[in-house]
Amino acid sequence: MANNPITRRDVLKTLALGAAGSSVLQIVPLQAAQHVHQMIAQERAHSPARTYRAKFFSAHQYQTLSSLCDAIIPADEHSGGAVKAGAPEFIDLLTSENKDYQLSLGGGVMWLDGFCADRFGTTYLACSPAQKKEVLDLIAYRKSADKDAALSQGVEFFAFLRRLTSDGFYTSEIGIMDLQYIGNTFLTEFPGCPAVPEG
Repeated sequence: MANNPITRRDVLKTLALGAAGSSVLQIVPLQAAQHVHQMIAQERAHSPARTYRAKFFSAHQYQTLSSLCDAIIPADEHSGGAVKAGAPEFIDLLTSENKDYQLSLGGGVMWLDGFCADRFGTTYLACSPAQKKEVLDLIAYRKSADKDAALSQGVEFFAFLRRLTSDGFYTSEIGIMDLQYIGNTFLTEFPGCPAVPEG
C-alpha cells in the first residue's frame, strides 16, 4: 500500500471534480481517465457474469443512461459506439463519487421519464423510436429552453450528458482508435501533402 498512496476513490473524485466545469479531457490527463476504464475492465474480469454493476444508478436509470449514450454516439461501420466503449460505466463511476453529478444526472433521468410520461404516458425506455427522437430533438438544443422554460432542466441535463459521454468514449480504447491517434511518433521524412483530386 505504501507504494501506491493514490486510491481508486482518489482518482474518481479527482476526475469527477475536475469535470464539473467542463470536459474531462480539458481538465485531467488522458491517463487518469484511462485508469477509470481499467478499473471497469478489472471489475468485469472479476465478475462471474463478466458484467459491470452500477454504483449509483438504479437498474432502470442505468438502462436509460445506456440508451442515451447509444443515441449520442451510436456504433457505426468505423467503430463501436459509446456503450461498447464503456461510457455508461465511466459516467456511473464518476457520478458515484460526486453529489453534483448525482443531482444533475439522477435528476435528469427522472425529469426525462416524467416528461415522457406526461407526453406519451410511459417512461423514456418504453417510448417508440420516433417518440425518443422527438424528445431528444427537443432537449438537444438550448433554443428549445428559450421557447419553453419547462424544457430547461432537460436541455441542461442532455448537454452535460453529451459532454460526459464524449469524454467516456474518447478516453476509451475504442474512442482513441476511432480518432486514429497513433501517439507521439516521428517521421524520418516528410512525404508532403497529398495531391488535390481534380474534378
